[in-house]
Amino acid sequence: MTNIIRLQNVNLHYASVAFRERSLKSLLAGWLASGKTRRDIVDIHALKDLNVEIKEGERVGVLGHNGAGKSSFLKMVAGLYPISSGKRDVRGTVRSMLDLSLGFEPDATGRENILYRGLLLGFSPKAMRSMESEIVEFADIGEFIDYPLKTYSAGMQVRLAFAISTAVSGDILLLDEVVGAGDARFIAKAQTRILELVEKSEIMILASHDLSNLAKLCHRGLVFSGGKLILDAPIHEAIEHYRRISAQ
Repeated sequence: MTNIIRLQNVNLHYASVAFRERSLKSLLAGWLASGKTRRDIVDIHALKDLNVEIKEGERVGVLGHNGAGKSSFLKMVAGLYPISSGKRDVRGTVRSMLDLSLGFEPDATGRENILYRGLLLGFSPKAMRSMESEIVEFADIGEFIDYPLKTYSAGMQVRLAFAISTAVSGDILLLDEVVGAGDARFIAKAQTRILELVEKSEIMILASHDLSNLAKLCHRGLVFSGGKLILDAPIHEAIEHYRRISAQ
């Protein structure tokens, strides 16, 4: 099967109020207190009439200011956000590094969280047990692997999450910035791992504000503004266009 991403007239909406609330309970309480109903909620049009095709072998950089639609684009491709209209055709195994904390349970140990996160990524318990030793070694957090996650520093959580998320490669690799957390030795190790995953992937999409990384890793650029794809061009042209609109 050929790996491909084909998006035709894709629109993505989400309710703005839902992204400001921390829980369903607080969301419902807010509605009841204010007397609002579902139809009072203003939807955000996150992606607008998007048409793009990304083929096997492509390395694509995604550029745009904060709120331009970069993360929404990646999460929609990953299948985390259902589209409102249009057609989304994604063929290939998707591996995404979009939210490293996704699926973590604070009261569970690091070793238990390896299993939980693996199940969320679609792996069987047997598969995760076979990868556990390599994940523990890469995370390099010592005896804390058997302590509850809530005892970890932020850096330790990033190391464990990164080790789990990059334990296996996929046909389609989605990255939202390149990992830059942790000490210098871990950052170097993480960047090496990322490059290995990029080499193994059939399609790679990287959303980043680091223009040098985009120029180094990508050959095609998508520039977003206000939820619209405003330029699809070779990466150096996309970077120059982004610089021009950033200077305005």
